[in-house]
Amino acid sequence: MLPLMKESGLAVGEDFFFAFSPERIDPGNKTFTLTNTAKVVGGTTPTCTEMAVLFYSKVIDEVAAASLFNGVLMRILITGGAGFLGSHLCDFMLKEGHEVVAMDNLLTGRAENIAHLIGQEGFTFLNYDITNFVHVPGPLDYILNFASPASPKDYLVHSIHTMKVGAFGTYRCLGLARVKNAKFFLASTSESYGDPQVHPQPEKYWGNVNPIGVRGVYDEAKRFAEAMTMAYHREVGIDTRIIRIFNTYGPRMRMDDGRAIPTFVDQALNDEEITIFGDGKQTRSICYVDDLVQGIYALMQSDYHEPVNIGNPSEMSMIELAEKIIQISESKSQFKYLPPMKDDPKVRRPDITKAKELLGWEPEVDPDLGLRRTIEWFRAAKEKSQ
Repeated sequence: MLPLMKESGLAVGEDFFFAFSPERIDPGNKTFTLTNTAKVVGGTTPTCTEMAVLFYSKVIDEVAAASLFNGVLMRILITGGAGFLGSHLCDFMLKEGHEVVAMDNLLTGRAENIAHLIGQEGFTFLNYDITNFVHVPGPLDYILNFASPASPKDYLVHSIHTMKVGAFGTYRCLGLARVKNAKFFLASTSESYGDPQVHPQPEKYWGNVNPIGVRGVYDEAKRFAEAMTMAYHREVGIDTRIIRIFNTYGPRMRMDDGRAIPTFVDQALNDEEITIFGDGKQTRSICYVDDLVQGIYALMQSDYHEPVNIGNPSEMSMIELAEKIIQISESKSQFKYLPPMKDDPKVRRPDITKAKELLGWEPEVDPDLGLRRTIEWFRAAKEKSQ
């Protein structure tokens, strides 16, 4: 029925409201009357659910709203939807049955990441910059704000725009969430911890960031975005979530984005020297993209509003990472050492205690398996482009 109604031009949650009531508890028991029999209701959007609760509350004492994630589909805006992470989120949400609106200005995102989704039912792409006024026709249930340059190579070139995305972009999306009565999900970063003096990094650690350093444009943009998100939650009452994403890898990373894994893989597949900045002893914890997406979805379903680390605590040095890539790809590459990058964190490892306890989440994909999948994808992409 819902598709037929949409074809008429009417918007669910605005022009009409779809709700359901699975059952009444023990309806055959004569001791229960209409008013004292508990009822469970749910709707196709948060507004539909609210309307159903209000309707039944007039005649029934106890009315419970069903979770949006238990069989009720959502309309989700994903900013940065053509990026590495955003495109994987589009795939996942569509497979879960949700309707997806992807928004991206394609500054660092790529149209080919979502080319397979164009024309698919339930998917819409909007080429747009969220630093401008953001409007999406129709209702929205969730806004996932993943728009931002995320590689040092990108945010050093687009430093002002990176700060505008973190400030104006977050502000615009929070305003849209307020208008649409939608939940808001901020993609923050482990870079908010800077060059950490606490190891591993728990969410309560405030970080060690050089605000005027070359990496500060990204770090501080995300820290400001977190502060604004919490301000909207406290002052306006927007239902918010914040994730701090640690180093993530997988298919669809840009080969030229400058981060360690795609750079090492590209060099290894070409049997070129692998460039190591500094002594190579600096560490990172790498999380496969499928694990990250599962963590994001788990956080979406929670009712926790403060930041949560999502990442793989399996830590390795840059030398160890490069050696794994050489081994898996069967490369003949050797190392080439270059001067260290300015403000490059010496260590990076998430404390995921909160994710385990609150979300029941922890990574499942072993780094060797994830790297093998990633290398195979890059190898196929290179062969296709030749």
